[in-house]
Amino acid sequence: MTDHPLRNTPSLDAFWMPFTANRQFKAAPRLLVSAQGMHYTADDGRTVLDGTAGLWCVNAGHGRRQIASAVERQLSTLDFAPTFQMGHPIAFEFAERLAEVAPGGLDRVFFTNSGSESVDTALKIALAYQRAIGQGTRTRLIGRERGYHGVGFGGISVGGIVSNRRVFPQLAGADHLRHTHDPARNAFVKGQPEHGADLADDLERLVALHGAETIAACIVEPLSGSTGVLVPPKGYLERLREICTKHGILLIFDEVITGFGRLGAPFATDFFGVTPDLVTAAKGLTNGTVPMGVVFASRQVHDALMQGPDGIELFHGYTYSGHPVACAAGLATLDIYREEGLLTRAADLSEDWASAIHDLLGRRNVIDIRSLGLVAGIELEARPDAPGKRAYDVFVDCFQRGLLIRVTGDIIALSPPLIVEREQIGEMVEVLGAAIDRVA
Repeated sequence: MTDHPLRNTPSLDAFWMPFTANRQFKAAPRLLVSAQGMHYTADDGRTVLDGTAGLWCVNAGHGRRQIASAVERQLSTLDFAPTFQMGHPIAFEFAERLAEVAPGGLDRVFFTNSGSESVDTALKIALAYQRAIGQGTRTRLIGRERGYHGVGFGGISVGGIVSNRRVFPQLAGADHLRHTHDPARNAFVKGQPEHGADLADDLERLVALHGAETIAACIVEPLSGSTGVLVPPKGYLERLREICTKHGILLIFDEVITGFGRLGAPFATDFFGVTPDLVTAAKGLTNGTVPMGVVFASRQVHDALMQGPDGIELFHGYTYSGHPVACAAGLATLDIYREEGLLTRAADLSEDWASAIHDLLGRRNVIDIRSLGLVAGIELEARPDAPGKRAYDVFVDCFQRGLLIRVTGDIIALSPPLIVEREQIGEMVEVLGAAIDRVA
């Protein structure tokens, strides 16, 4: 076999890798050099089944020629144009197309470049909205323990992952709801757990503590992905919506992971039937091909900022907001989603998915399994002397045997591309189960 050029790379030193144990990785690197459909190819020529849609983002599978061709055409036509006091047609076209599938009818669209930027943008819009309606004392932002909202200072302030917060200062005034993970009552549940809707009443506690007149917005992931697939209890999101409405608090859903078909509906907003005031999205927006994010806003929020004297209504944005090449990739992605029914395909596969994943019940050290749509979390018992090491060893074992999974602590997360076939689901579970046994 001819070595791939990357196998002869003289040094891995220059690239400071994100969210990676750099020294450990560079001592034994895992390199992916190409991808097509449901599979990656590693630098040693091995085929690797993608159990994570890249990083929750390649919903339509890899190597989609339709997207590549659209990007090529756009680069040849208009590679870049500013959207500060200027415009270009494809950004407006993409926004219009997104409005047609917008979660809960939130059809006003603000473009960003990532999920982290979308979160910080949504938080700023919420603050600006409250000021615009004469509620300028509402500056406090509420997140949730074990929530992940990106890595901007706003996102880590409302987020609830200790490692994201330990080193960096946070925005003053942010507070947090308790998380909803309750394995004592909700272990090994397919779909939404029965217990825990009352945890939404934590928001009432924070209102009593701080005063509603100080709280601008509450942000949650409808389904928490990066902290181990935490599925909301039945009635929880509905109760949170009621409390926010009662107290004039904007409700923000972070759908960077759940957006674009992950649960079997276009958005988790649609799946759960609960409509927030703002929704953040990214990842599946362009099938992971070109970095891009978006904030969907209700007309009520948008229109409140379109009042007053002429001038810039929201003093915020990015050089690459509505980048023409990203818009081209996004339009082609939406076409694929529509043509292949991918925004709802997870609904057809969800029962088979859950059944296959829950077959891991009884494997040694598996202490919980959670699943919804085409996402699953398999929680392993931590080693007493090395939290996170057991799941990491499973991750390495799976990769060596041709399956890419994702781990967070001792939780394994699976979220395959929406084009996955039933036999590939079986292959994932077989490889994962054997890895869990070997690592045990």
